[in-house]
Amino acid sequence: MLALFCLAGPGLPTRAGAVEPDAGSDDGTIGIRLLEAPTERRTDPRALRYIVDHLPPGTTIKRQLLIVNRTDQTRRVDVYPAAATLKDAAFHFGEGRAENELTSWVTLDERSVELGPWGETRVRATITVPSAASRGERYGVVWASTASTPRAGGEITQVHRVGVRMYLDIGPGGEPASDFSIGEVRPARSPEGEPSLTVQVSNTGGRAIDLTGAVALTDGPAGSRAGPFPVGQGVTLAPGASGQVIARLPVTLPNGPWKVEVNLESGLVKRSVTAQITFPDAGQVGKRGSVVSRIFSGWTVAAAVAVLLLVVGLAVLARRSRSGRPPTGGPRERVAAGR
Repeated sequence: MLALFCLAGPGLPTRAGAVEPDAGSDDGTIGIRLLEAPTERRTDPRALRYIVDHLPPGTTIKRQLLIVNRTDQTRRVDVYPAAATLKDAAFHFGEGRAENELTSWVTLDERSVELGPWGETRVRATITVPSAASRGERYGVVWASTASTPRAGGEITQVHRVGVRMYLDIGPGGEPASDFSIGEVRPARSPEGEPSLTVQVSNTGGRAIDLTGAVALTDGPAGSRAGPFPVGQGVTLAPGASGQVIARLPVTLPNGPWKVEVNLESGLVKRSVTAQITFPDAGQVGKRGSVVSRIFSGWTVAAAVAVLLLVVGLAVLARRSRSGRPPTGGPRERVAAGR
């Protein structure tokens, strides 16, 4: 009997309504989602979708997962961890039940569950990091997998699986900062005339990043505007790696010139760049956009404000010192108060 695998990436399953990309198997057989996130990451979209954490060696964490059956038939669902890697700007799932160091740290309170029609259940994953674990980020997936019943006289079994990704950084002390930079923005048109924007991105932080975002066009011919248009998903960059995100635009879009604003994010880290571009004719790659401005947000802005306040404070202290007057609440007052 031949088994045919239908793979789907991790995500948030729902029985009705909109379903996120990679939320479940392509025929809606089963779904899986993460139910818990660390308290300090409750506002991080990635940590609500994936198991993302920084753990010192010797740490144990537990995470609850919801497994759902989205059919009107009873399903047996296997639950297991498997290996994953980052390469070529993408998150790659291991074959079958491929193992790595991270999978050896994962135990599940249920390895197989039986779900009635439209049923659901919870499975708890326990991750125990050995005290001798080396520093670095590990990747894996907790999969939920089910096999379809072959049709009468058939020899092919379809195996559907969906999963929740794991990004675990191991090491003593604080977590490495996440960050990325936006580089070259280049317009192009396919031979069929479809315009696109390719944006270079570099992971300048210490954690892997999953890039999402959009581009918007303004100041076009006759003051026209277009978008925002989403960038293609599925770009994951390891620390120090570089890659591209691509936004595909309507074929009717005129060549321009345009001012384009690129907004990208990974979790709580957001970066933006504005550039002037002109799309080429069909089948050509245009000149790279000339950057007009770069917009920083998130913790970078807070850090910049803190540095600015420190500089201002030091300047005030220096001015008062030159005037011969001790600053209010300064060292002289503290010494007097301590007597």
